[in-house]
Amino acid sequence: MGDTSEGSMTETGAPDALSNALGNAPGDTLAGPLAAPEAQAGLDAHSALQAGISRLHDPKLHDIAPGARYFNRELSWLMFNRRVLAEAQNTNYPLLERLRFLSISGSNLDEFMMVRVAGLAGQVRRGIDEVSIDGLSPTQQLQQIHGAIEDLVSAQHEVLGELSCLLEKAGIRLIGDRPLSRTHSDWLTRYFREHVVPVLTPQAIDPAHPFPFIANQGTGILFSMIRLADNEPVTEMILIPPALPRFVRLPGEEACWISIEELVRRHAPEVFPGFRVLGSGTFRVLRDSDMEIEEDAEDLVRYFRTAIQRRRRGKVIMLQLQEDSDPAAEQLLREKLRLDYALVIKSHGLLAMNGLSQIVDMPRPDLKFEPYNPRYPERVLEHDGDCFAAIREKDLVIHHPFESFDVVVDFLHQAASDPDVVAIKQTLYRAGKQSAVIAALIAAADAGKSVTAVVELKARFDEEQNLHWASQLERAGVQVIYGFLDWKTHAKVSMVVRREGDGYRTYCHFGTGNYHPVTARIYTDLSFFTADPKAGRDVGQLFNFITGYVEPKNTEFLSISPIGLRRTLYDCIEREIGFARAGKPAAIWAKLNSLTDSRLIDRLYAAAQEGVEISLVVRGICCLRPGVPGLSEKITVKSVIGRFLEHSRIWAFGNGAHLPNRRARLFISSADGMSRNLDRRVEVLVPIRNRTVHDQILDQVMLANLIDTEQSWTLSADGAYQRVSATLGADEKPFNVHRYFMTNPSLSGRGAALTTGRKVPKLALRRGGATVA
Repeated sequence: MGDTSEGSMTETGAPDALSNALGNAPGDTLAGPLAAPEAQAGLDAHSALQAGISRLHDPKLHDIAPGARYFNRELSWLMFNRRVLAEAQNTNYPLLERLRFLSISGSNLDEFMMVRVAGLAGQVRRGIDEVSIDGLSPTQQLQQIHGAIEDLVSAQHEVLGELSCLLEKAGIRLIGDRPLSRTHSDWLTRYFREHVVPVLTPQAIDPAHPFPFIANQGTGILFSMIRLADNEPVTEMILIPPALPRFVRLPGEEACWISIEELVRRHAPEVFPGFRVLGSGTFRVLRDSDMEIEEDAEDLVRYFRTAIQRRRRGKVIMLQLQEDSDPAAEQLLREKLRLDYALVIKSHGLLAMNGLSQIVDMPRPDLKFEPYNPRYPERVLEHDGDCFAAIREKDLVIHHPFESFDVVVDFLHQAASDPDVVAIKQTLYRAGKQSAVIAALIAAADAGKSVTAVVELKARFDEEQNLHWASQLERAGVQVIYGFLDWKTHAKVSMVVRREGDGYRTYCHFGTGNYHPVTARIYTDLSFFTADPKAGRDVGQLFNFITGYVEPKNTEFLSISPIGLRRTLYDCIEREIGFARAGKPAAIWAKLNSLTDSRLIDRLYAAAQEGVEISLVVRGICCLRPGVPGLSEKITVKSVIGRFLEHSRIWAFGNGAHLPNRRARLFISSADGMSRNLDRRVEVLVPIRNRTVHDQILDQVMLANLIDTEQSWTLSADGAYQRVSATLGADEKPFNVHRYFMTNPSLSGRGAALTTGRKVPKLALRRGGATVA
């Protein structure tokens, strides 16, 4: 169904000939009507584009050495994690939130080691010489990465030292190896005997006892000792059971915390009576955790259950040691763990920064962000909470976490209980441990509806959880599909088929994020609802593609990867080149999590060389090198890191005018600018045509990210990132994108309040580089 009160942003004035000339199928809609002179300009732009299209493959572009054209993907990721770590030093944040960023940087690094670095080490072991986007061999990449990781770990410990001093002033003390009072010492001894000793298993390391297996992310302590009975040297190991808490809090008004490994080390005599401890060394192991999918796997579920077990025994990719570890213990670990191409890092103090999240969770609201309660869209409330009525009225977008994920859950729960709903189809990439979405699908199946769930087993580190949900859904009578063997189904799509009048209407939900209630409170994502019949027909084709391998033909609304999404982006870029060559304004804005695909980057370079102004917001990895003379002077790249994790993917194309404008071609997507998203995953690119939704995404979400100054970093041609706030002049007003959305309502969810309620402050972009709000 189209927009009613405010009009849909559809093509109404241009003839089919123009649509064909500009690469659209007859009847396709654009983001706004074209008057006759503009239509002619569009044709001129297209002609100019055809005359110069070979410039996209200009050999001069490819004469530039890869290292000068692209940044290395892995080193770019490490730069991203340095920006995350820098937030732990942001004095504008409460103290425990700064500690949270330090913990996140630790978790990020673990995953990077277990997947990306492990993959490179595997290539080296197998003699694979495939070079990276910037021309480096796997061996060269490992050398640079190892040095950068050592620097990152060193920086993490420096930040922990800074935060520890500040925390102590706030009544939170990390004990480390410092002496304790007699009261605390006695309490810890009792705690150790009652809660820790029963689950510890000391293991002698000698010819009679094989070296124990150390699990991925496992922590242990090696002790060099003398047996008092015969003065014989003995080596013992204690592996820390994962069931034990990472930190133990001592009693008292001051919050004193001791790590579990330090607790065990201090109480070694309790575990080893009759021995004298000569030295000890705490260590931690990370293993290769990626899973390769075998093409001939007959039973995908059984294969994944086995593969998960194999992953826990992957090759060691990093060994962390405390700096004062006993040399003999260190040598033993090096010999027994077979550290081929593994990184060995020695650190003073804590080994696993991710465990600090336990301390962050302590009840100290004075040291955390003020709690934020997301808004529920007024337009849904105006329809007495009826999601279907609100969507029927016109398209709706929900901006998470500023607007509640409950809308998505309510949409599915209402579908489950509505007697007129006959079918529900749903993709599930990550759904979390406590999933209201799963409960809604089970309720729908219990109510006798036809329910299909596409569960992606290849969602990294969520494989076990997804296997569990698949089993629960199947028991409830849901038809569970596991999708393609070679491609991940990464698209976030729901469709509900409802009997209305003499026929059926399909309601669709498209998300840029997962159906995960916890991350929906942290990640900034977009949920788009529509009852447009074209969208419904295309979503039906999408699910048939996943469940029956029936490739979609002639989609009316969606672009789907790996079939046509890349082509749609290329066509949009080529249109902007055409406008630039015709002397008209030409602009591209994009918001992504990562940009690594060389072919897409080259298209953007070609557009920039033709005069297209390109502004990119890339939170994480960016292999595009902006600001290079003769290559990318017209491209700017920034990264937004803050209280919420920027996660939505947006593309905007000026369509012959400066951005933002109401004629702009606007899309949201589940896909990043990566080869895997464009070529090896099932993704969707969704056009936004409703005027109010278009205004909200382009003039609010996209523009606010571009003009943010408080949480933004700009990328320079040499690969360095600089805080935007550090470059502000004394008379320039700062702007915080997250604060803006926390304090101002969105547009499409306001309903009647859009015209009668408080006005939403309008954002503006000042040309020439300066920005104002």
